[in-house]
Amino acid sequence: MVLTFSDRPSDSPFVERIWRSHSDCGGTFLSVAQGHFEIAITRHQGRTFMTLRGPETTATPAECPAEGEWLGIRFRFGTFMPRLTPGELRDRHDVTLPGATTASFWLNGSAWEYPDFDNADTFVARQGLIARDFAVDAMLQRHPVKLPIRSAQRHFVRATGITHRTLRQIERARQAAILLTGGTSILDTVHDAGYFDQAHLTRSVKTLIGATPMERRRGARQLSFLYKTSALPPFYDAHGRSHDGIGTNRAPA
Repeated sequence: MVLTFSDRPSDSPFVERIWRSHSDCGGTFLSVAQGHFEIAITRHQGRTFMTLRGPETTATPAECPAEGEWLGIRFRFGTFMPRLTPGELRDRHDVTLPGATTASFWLNGSAWEYPDFDNADTFVARQGLIARDFAVDAMLQRHPVKLPIRSAQRHFVRATGITHRTLRQIERARQAAILLTGGTSILDTVHDAGYFDQAHLTRSVKTLIGATPMERRRGARQLSFLYKTSALPPFYDAHGRSHDGIGTNRAPA
């Protein structure tokens, strides 16, 4: 075990979860695909710095230093920083903010104190730091969105950095990984996570989680932060047709 994690949910309309981790020893872990925008604060060898991270659309190996500590604020889908959108941070194009003092950093021309595990929600609530496009949540829950389809798609990509279809693929693979790690059989995982067949599951999990379903059941490699959440509504209907989550409502021409 390279990293150990703990986390808590949040009541904030902007925040999905607050997590923290530490490493006793160095090593390599799998940074699995994930669709959220997040902030991570690193404390290592006397240095503290804040990093902005976007979605990751594939699993990649990552190095973990020994004796490090991290605090993460994982935002709800559709929450973003207007001056640096998730698409600019996508696939590990992380941005580390400049430090102001040992206890603060620069953001939007002001110095901010680093938050901690208990007050991270308060930090997020400060005016002007982040925004949220609530159309994203409606689209994911397959509620009608009163926007032309192309406009709704643009909203989604701007607020999340990825397409609606890509986000659903990532979330389904993460759900499958949690099921497999918990001991669910491969065939049951195919059904429970909504895959067409075992080959479909294998391709998805190998690309997005970085291991085959059997390797995931054995827990062969350390993964990045992975936690159980409610599955999104199914992407396909009973006839195998895909839903874009946007619905048919359109604004008047």
